[in-house]
Amino acid sequence: MDAIFHEKQEGALCAQHCLNALLQGPYFTAVDLASIAESLDDEERERMAEGNPSSEEFQKFLQQPSSNMDDSGFFSIQVICKALSVWGLELIPYSHPDSQDARENPQNQKAYICNLQQHWFTIRKLGYQWFNINSIKTEPELISETYLSLYLTQLQAEGYSIFVVKGDIISCEADQLLKLFPAKPKKQTPKPSKSGQSLIQKSDLQSALNQLQGSGGKPVDIDEVRKRREKYFAKLQVDQEAGTSTSRDKSETSQDTSQSTQPTKGETPSTTTDEPMSEMTEDEMLQAALLMSLDSTNTT
Repeated sequence: MDAIFHEKQEGALCAQHCLNALLQGPYFTAVDLASIAESLDDEERERMAEGNPSSEEFQKFLQQPSSNMDDSGFFSIQVICKALSVWGLELIPYSHPDSQDARENPQNQKAYICNLQQHWFTIRKLGYQWFNINSIKTEPELISETYLSLYLTQLQAEGYSIFVVKGDIISCEADQLLKLFPAKPKKQTPKPSKSGQSLIQKSDLQSALNQLQGSGGKPVDIDEVRKRREKYFAKLQVDQEAGTSTSRDKSETSQDTSQSTQPTKGETPSTTTDEPMSEMTEDEMLQAALLMSLDSTNTT
């Protein structure tokens, strides 16, 4: 997506970033838009002065700040429309009757401009794909055609004002390149949960362990956790081997096992280190340690 022109957010100049994202080049600066805003202000004053220039209403109007720009760098929809008119483009509200085709078949349009709480951004088709070119994001986001309609509906539900861009948008390098080499969706590799349960974050586990130990709970011995785990897998393997044998073999295996593994008095049962064990991650060790601490606390 390096070919796509994408300005990062600078101050409150999102209107500038939005226009340049639509046109795919640095066509407008803050100075250009401020000049357009001032010309719109002058036109409004002239219209108001056509009545009675000495009226109280007109004097109050002159004292009001500009409705087309402010000191933060925000520019109104009137400024954006005026800037686009230079390129033969116009904006039509998404909810307008003339935008019925856009609502029914949004993929057939060329671009959209969206606004919420004085933030503007562009959704444009480049090549045969749609992109969300938002200055507050690190890079353009690929939007599938099947998701485009849902995304616009979602924006409307969140209170965004959406405008359909009408007219012939000037050709750009990104449009030509993406027709030849379409952008590929980013692969997402979420970590699967185990046993249908969400894994606890390591930091949360460690914090819980620290609190438990600090409140007088029995300290957790990680080596003891490992020993219990090895004992569990050793027993599990014996059960699995017994399950695949015949009933007679089961009996013999059970007798041999009980004789060979029966500890003598004063002797501690042990497991061999060559038993096949699956490696336990640090997070899993912490979870097991936390459970052991909780069990030891509840039994005391």
